[in-house]
Amino acid sequence: MRSCDAQLVAALRTTADELAQTRSVRDPDRTLAHIVLAAVRAVPGADDGGISVRRGDTVVACHPTAPHVAELDRLQGELDEGPCITALEDASPEGVVVAADLDGVDAGRWPRFASAAVAAGVRAMLSTRVSMDGDAVASVNLYASRPGVFDDAAQLLAGLVAAQGALLLHGSHHAALLTEAVENRDVIGQAKGLLMERFHVDDEEAFRMLKSSSQETNLKLVDVARWMQQEARDAARTSRASHSTSA
Repeated sequence: MRSCDAQLVAALRTTADELAQTRSVRDPDRTLAHIVLAAVRAVPGADDGGISVRRGDTVVACHPTAPHVAELDRLQGELDEGPCITALEDASPEGVVVAADLDGVDAGRWPRFASAAVAAGVRAMLSTRVSMDGDAVASVNLYASRPGVFDDAAQLLAGLVAAQGALLLHGSHHAALLTEAVENRDVIGQAKGLLMERFHVDDEEAFRMLKSSSQETNLKLVDVARWMQQEARDAARTSRASHSTSA
């Protein structure tokens, strides 16, 4: 194996280990932060990084490693211009967009953003798309103070890190959904218990009562259950306060 190939494999293996060891698999937001840090450490030439997340029609800057990154990621979303926007909307099939020199050959591609980036001390950028279920959901953005640092190896590694991150993010989203489903089931179960105790009904009838309340109020079943729990807690506090005053 050639030396450069061996270095690439080693870097990728290290990144894979770092991402696999994350303890935030049930928290998609913390997963995004881990992806940013892994990319900055893995990709040669990267000084700092951030991630731009698509939320509806807007692009939101998240988890910057430096203040100027937060501002430049935010600016790209505001201007709808810059490497991260290109990576999200019309990047190459590999999903990688490179600005080799924002004060040179790439200044005209994103003129408003490029001038702000150069003023902030940034000369080169690499943005790589993170996709889930075929849709672009985020762009990992790497910044460098020197031009021309993101060569072919850096671009390949960034693309592979983003692919690994997408798999982790996919798992994180599913884990969060499963956690939410379990928590909702527990909340609904507790609400059914309150109804069974209060109205002396069985489990099936308690569920029908919850479902009927959900339809009448146009609220989700779990929201009705949470409201019931809060009412029960408030009533218990009021009762304790009354007894305390009487004593």
